[in-house]
Amino acid sequence: MSAPRQRVVMAALLLNANRVISVDRIAEYVWDGSPPPSAAATVRTYVMRLRQSLGERASARILTRAPGYLLELGEHESDLGQFTAHRRRAAELAERGDLEGSSAELAGALALWREEPLADIPSQTLRDVEGRYLQELRLQTMELRFDTELALLRHAEVVPELVRLVRKHPLREALAGKLMLALSRSGRQSEALDLYQRTRALLVEQLGAEPSSDLREVHQHILSAHDRPRAPDPLEQPAKAQAAAVAPAPAAAWESSRWPSPAQLPSVPLPLAARSGALARLQHFLTTATMPAGMVATAVVTGRGGVGKSALALQAAHAVRASSVHGQLYADLGGAERPLTARAVLPRFLADLGVPRDEIPGEESERESLYRSLTAGRRLLVVLDNASSAAQVRPLIPGSGGSRLLVTSRRRLADLEGASPLVLDPLDEAGSLELLGSIVGPARIGAEPRSARSVLTVCAGLPLAIRIAGTRLLERPHWTIGHFARRLTDAPRLLDELSAGDLGVRSCFDAEVAGLRRTARTGVDPAEVFSALGATGSRSVSSSKVAVMFGCSEAQAEEALEALVEANLLGEPAGGRYRLDALLRAYARERAQAVAVRQHDHPYMRAG
Repeated sequence: MSAPRQRVVMAALLLNANRVISVDRIAEYVWDGSPPPSAAATVRTYVMRLRQSLGERASARILTRAPGYLLELGEHESDLGQFTAHRRRAAELAERGDLEGSSAELAGALALWREEPLADIPSQTLRDVEGRYLQELRLQTMELRFDTELALLRHAEVVPELVRLVRKHPLREALAGKLMLALSRSGRQSEALDLYQRTRALLVEQLGAEPSSDLREVHQHILSAHDRPRAPDPLEQPAKAQAAAVAPAPAAAWESSRWPSPAQLPSVPLPLAARSGALARLQHFLTTATMPAGMVATAVVTGRGGVGKSALALQAAHAVRASSVHGQLYADLGGAERPLTARAVLPRFLADLGVPRDEIPGEESERESLYRSLTAGRRLLVVLDNASSAAQVRPLIPGSGGSRLLVTSRRRLADLEGASPLVLDPLDEAGSLELLGSIVGPARIGAEPRSARSVLTVCAGLPLAIRIAGTRLLERPHWTIGHFARRLTDAPRLLDELSAGDLGVRSCFDAEVAGLRRTARTGVDPAEVFSALGATGSRSVSSSKVAVMFGCSEAQAEEALEALVEANLLGEPAGGRYRLDALLRAYARERAQAVAVRQHDHPYMRAG
């Protein structure tokens, strides 16, 4: 029984080579979605046996990395790695105009395929998740090769294979469109038009949807006789000039379009091993998610200010750039303290997509319609950083098709329809040490491990605080870590110590308070509750304690506390108590002191 399950574990590691795959996900694959309570321990046993069976050198490549394992593998040590390398070289050659070389690389990638992937792996869940991803990757690569072959005027050569694929995937409009073009260019316009009518009838019957704008455009192209049949003549002009003279298929991934391909992603710091699991999940979603017609695959990275949402989102965005072949749009929406509306962002997005500024509509609704029209059917990645509400995001959702939307927010944006949330928690001790060590050097950490842990305890796993602490130590090599730890623990205003240049933890908390919503039903102001907690200096509090402090019901107190949890100013309750870490206590204390200056005799200042 264990040998087949070990094969499942090995397959999961291979398919996620050089990325952390969690124990929970491995267990889902091993037990086909129904892991037993002892699954985690059993998976560890399977990995141990796998290491033993692989031998010393190979087993050393299976690394334990929270929250699971990582298999180190070179690019050319697996078929999937070689396949990815061929695709990358094909894209590079196409960008340089070498379509012959690009086609050869894509053919080399597809030659690595045998039968259905994972057929001998005893896990339906693994085949459903990873197998479908591989099949989609293969189909996308075949579509890219057909685009290249059509651009090289090899329309007659690709017809037989396209006919076979369209019969197998009759609802895949991109394949139907390419076959229509190939037939039309081979002098078979009536067959091309008949294929469109059959595809349209099938889409309406099975999906209740009309063909996409891309397929309709191909149809009109053929009807207008703009796509006249012609045979390649090598004496007429060089191959590259021939390719440029032919209109490429609408869905071509590296087509030369009249619209520019924006590339607006900001640079990011090096990724952390402690975030590799979250990064892998986000990349997987952005490259494989499928949505119902009319919806755009949307991921929301959420968490408290300074936890690293933007860094993670941008790392994922850079990692999947190859799949967003029509470009990447980026906007910082400013958070709750300085929110940007779609009215301010859309004109820039439209201009970046090639609309002359004097042709951008003045009416907001017209701008939104034009934006959706320009992005529909394209494969863009739109990154909206620091959103404060779903209403701020909705007008910036691209038109339906192959685009992806990636949002970061301190709020969970539960009212953003169809969005997939990824909650980012503070770093654990190992991740915090990794980050601090990457800034000040592992030798300095190793010389004072206890003091380093004291610094990190105060930083509460917040990457922003850790980066600031590391920066201050790096700027002051004469400081010991112990000296800095004492400054943090003894400082009357801790947050003053966690400030460097334009970076500061206090501003993150100010933004959280700016986004607080007064509880409508109770009249209890969550901001006042937070300041009151600063006055008491408590590490945790219960709703019953707050009810006594404010003279309200326990339900009203709980609603105010939950508002603070939503604003990331309290930890989620455990055992009926809401927690404040060291940074939150310091910030709450500052707010209580500010209130005391203005209202020294406020009744809650004497409570507790």
